[in-house]
Amino acid sequence: MTDHQEASAGSAARIADLRTSWHELALSRPWAADVTKVHVIGVQVTDTTGAVGTGLSWTPSIGAHAVRAMLDHDIRDAVLDGPVDPEVLWPQLWKRLHEAGSGGVTTIAMSGLDLALWDLAGRRRGLSVSELIGRRRDKVRVYGSGVNLHYSLDQLVAQARRWLAMGYRAVKIKVGKPDLVEDCERVAAVREAIGPDVALMIDANQRWDLDQATKAMAALEAFGPAWIEEPLLADDLPAHAELRRRIQTPIALGENLHTIFRFRDAIDLGACDIIQPNVVRVGGITPFLRIAALAAQRNVILHPHLLPEISGQLALTLESPAMAEDVEDASFSALGLLRSPSPVVIQDGELYATGAPGLGLELRA
Repeated sequence: MTDHQEASAGSAARIADLRTSWHELALSRPWAADVTKVHVIGVQVTDTTGAVGTGLSWTPSIGAHAVRAMLDHDIRDAVLDGPVDPEVLWPQLWKRLHEAGSGGVTTIAMSGLDLALWDLAGRRRGLSVSELIGRRRDKVRVYGSGVNLHYSLDQLVAQARRWLAMGYRAVKIKVGKPDLVEDCERVAAVREAIGPDVALMIDANQRWDLDQATKAMAALEAFGPAWIEEPLLADDLPAHAELRRRIQTPIALGENLHTIFRFRDAIDLGACDIIQPNVVRVGGITPFLRIAALAAQRNVILHPHLLPEISGQLALTLESPAMAEDVEDASFSALGLLRSPSPVVIQDGELYATGAPGLGLELRA
């Protein structure tokens, strides 16, 4: 079959089936006492030509059963015999599901289907997702990231040194201890361990209010953080805008924003300097690319959040250079989800795509 015939067959195809699978993956480095595993809902889409695409939805601890139920019922019922083009289907489906919520469970569930359809399109044409979208570069920087607020000081410093040994030139740690003095001690120790030339980002995971954040950053800015991530409740964009006026450190925001409208609000309100869309939480590649276009239009920095096997491939396509995030021992490969080699390789602090067709993700049964 020629490329033209292959493309014609794909455009004429419809969705014939959608099936989900449940994956519970133990974290070798727990993220908290009550976060010892993450949940992945695999999504397999078959079209009327028999072609298959694989995607996934993901959540660490909350909502996984609800996500799967939405996929098995509301989404499956809505898309059977629907178009396989994700850019056509996504807005139709989001409009239908909007009654259940514009984001959160809705968009996390939608990502499974959207990713599967992009995977199917890439496999049909023998192209990786980054090639299908349009790759702009061969590699992107990676930063080491840890869910490490519960680590002892010695464990935290050891983690930072592991990242340094792996060639990372940027690292991120958690802040938000009840005692600001302890936060300062921990950030100071990591800064000493990595030296002045490695970028150090800090992430409060929404733990502060405006006054706490103002006080904390007045102390923590002494250590030259490259950004402060989610210092306040992610929903409170005006408070982020006020904090941005009070501090010198750039604010990063976005892992808990679910729609392009909330990203637009965050940018236009002046709530952040950097946006961090999570490809699963926003609903897949289709909305991620629209958010990326918005960031380029508004001249705002974008660094994708988590999921380097997917986000890293998307980072290769972005108009401006971006960093991929690698949480220690928490990639899908490290968690044992994949039955084939990862579609990305991280070496000397940089990420490369292997060129595997589609997303390049083959999930274990």
